[in-house]
Amino acid sequence: MKTVGLITEYNPFHNGHQYHISKAKEITGADSVIVVMSGNFVQRGTPAIMPKSVRTECALLSGADLVIELPVCYSTGSAEYFATGAVSLLDHLGCVDFICFGSECGELPPLKYAADILSHEPPEYKELLQKYLKAGDSFPRARQKALYQYLCDHSSRYPAFSIYDFEEILSNPNNILGIEYIKALNELQSTISPYTIQRTGSGYHDTHLGHIFSSASAIRQEINSIDLIKKYIPQNAFSVIEKEQNKTFPVYSNDLSLLLKTILLYESSEALTKYVDVNPELANRIYNHLNDYKNFEQFCDLLKTKELTRSRISRALLHIILRIRKEDFSDYYTNGIVFYINILGFRKDKTELLSMIKRTCDIPLLTTSAEKRSIIGYGKNMLTSDIIASNLYYSVVAEKFSTLYKNELNRQITIV
Repeated sequence: MKTVGLITEYNPFHNGHQYHISKAKEITGADSVIVVMSGNFVQRGTPAIMPKSVRTECALLSGADLVIELPVCYSTGSAEYFATGAVSLLDHLGCVDFICFGSECGELPPLKYAADILSHEPPEYKELLQKYLKAGDSFPRARQKALYQYLCDHSSRYPAFSIYDFEEILSNPNNILGIEYIKALNELQSTISPYTIQRTGSGYHDTHLGHIFSSASAIRQEINSIDLIKKYIPQNAFSVIEKEQNKTFPVYSNDLSLLLKTILLYESSEALTKYVDVNPELANRIYNHLNDYKNFEQFCDLLKTKELTRSRISRALLHIILRIRKEDFSDYYTNGIVFYINILGFRKDKTELLSMIKRTCDIPLLTTSAEKRSIIGYGKNMLTSDIIASNLYYSVVAEKFSTLYKNELNRQITIV
């Protein structure tokens, strides 16, 4: 049995995601699709628009065979940490042959070139990175410039350099994630082979519906107009989403506004720096602008600077809410990266896939509350963060939609 792994958020699930699943199977010849999906909080530093259980069911009804959860410390991390956490999960499964991701360029060579540079960080690249950082560029922008300049200066080492517009390639979000996936595979010395397919339809950040493959951003923008988004979502998935509208979603960053303000009132600027993505500059800005706080989104806009991107600020504020500390993250990253596989759902006609995973996986598989309670060490700390994050999310859902709150430990996995 050949298996392909996909790394996703499905925020929400749409036609492009179903295309990705079917195309990944086609180009790799895989029999099964394993999806690593962000839980209830995503990489932009926001709550997912709808709960992970809803997104899991949509995926399983649209071609995925197994969905596992990316721990919240990685799902809300930078592209590098997001990719490393997800690739590590797939590697630990021990049965994943391929990873297939979407990219704007649709070709592996330029992404592999960039990943090789980031993996080895040659001295010239480091010097360029420091030059752009000192000039006031944010880290993502400085790294983009340094990579491009290094590739230009050493184009003779890269046979296909003249074919590709690297400046364009390095400015697109899915290309950047693809580079990080390949880099993670290299650093983990994984035997998983990478494949990429070209992203079609609307751009990643496009906020206007139009193309049949409209972006998740555009669909989120119109999520309350259920009839308007229907044609952009596969029929099986749409049935799930339509049933859950105004019962479990939509959930927005501003639904966390009062909680965030309460937490910030208790923290000193110095104490804030213990959280991931919060440096002294940002901590001071948070502390000094508390009197101007109105809500989560407004505060992100208020804190943004040339050096501090909005997504970085949003992730930092979410890390404060979820208590994701630098010390804990460092422990995870240096002592195994991930410590368990939390199964969110699977297809009952793919039980042989689960049987294979039970034979090949080298970290615990979690399907029951008892199995979750048995996790020890760094894994226990990581899993506790995941559980608290989900319980916080479900508390917001219960309050917002007047529904019954249910603890994460008592939730059943999704089987279709």
